[in-house]
Amino acid sequence: MKLGLHLSNFTYGIPITDFAAKLDDIVAAADEGGFDRLSVMDHYFQIPNVGPAENEMFEAYGLLGYLAARTSRVKLGVLTTGITYRHPGFLAKQVTGLDVLSGGRAWAGVGAAWFEREHLGLGIPFPPLAERFERLEETIQVLMQMWSDNDGPYEGKHYQLAETLCSPAPIQQPHPPLLVAGSGERKTLRLVARYANFCNIAGDNPENVERRLGILAAHCEAERRDYDAIEKTIVTRFDPGPNGERADELVDRLARFAEVGVQAALGSAVNVEDPRTIEQLATKVIPQLRDL
Repeated sequence: MKLGLHLSNFTYGIPITDFAAKLDDIVAAADEGGFDRLSVMDHYFQIPNVGPAENEMFEAYGLLGYLAARTSRVKLGVLTTGITYRHPGFLAKQVTGLDVLSGGRAWAGVGAAWFEREHLGLGIPFPPLAERFERLEETIQVLMQMWSDNDGPYEGKHYQLAETLCSPAPIQQPHPPLLVAGSGERKTLRLVARYANFCNIAGDNPENVERRLGILAAHCEAERRDYDAIEKTIVTRFDPGPNGERADELVDRLARFAEVGVQAALGSAVNVEDPRTIEQLATKVIPQLRDL
């Protein structure tokens, strides 16, 4: 099993003038410590289960561009790009730029978006859920066309592009890996089966994950897609303890997910700003998971 570090909290109790240096330390430690990937959220206000809306939050692709220059190995992506925030043609250019400037380390994570408060707060249209899912599928189709040899028009219900020109092309071919995130059994997992290279579902417990992966397998059969071609990932929480006192417990919990087919876990690390957190994950968790 591979681990990814998910950065969701940027409130470190330090002056904002010191923030960049602290972030540099965190991602350098993750890059050197064996994490497979690094992700950030696509939000403009902090979300309720992490902290107050007023807490620090950064635009995702600007942040990843900064992190690309301060890492050399980890894969970089957004978990998950809300399709309401950007036109899909613009999103294709953002991901492509990240892929080229990082030396081929970008992945594209997309989802239907959900945080109504920040939409209303910043004046971003927030369509009904059914329309957001229609837009999600069209966004995926635009991305795939932008990253193909077809520079012609795209005509969808919600998006119309006269030219799907994307130059330069991504380094990764045929395109940066696509992640469709979410645990929705009827719509989201069907889109995973139809289009995605990765899934990302809630890592609440192994039994629920196993059941959702079974539903994904059924969608793959209906879509005539190879289930094994899709990497199975979860989003969860890492808390090894400042001195590694909970590392074995974390390894045991993640191993149970590996037993039901999970191949990568993306986690927000408790007290990630404490250098000991990444150190404990790198020395006491990642090595034990490599062969699972």
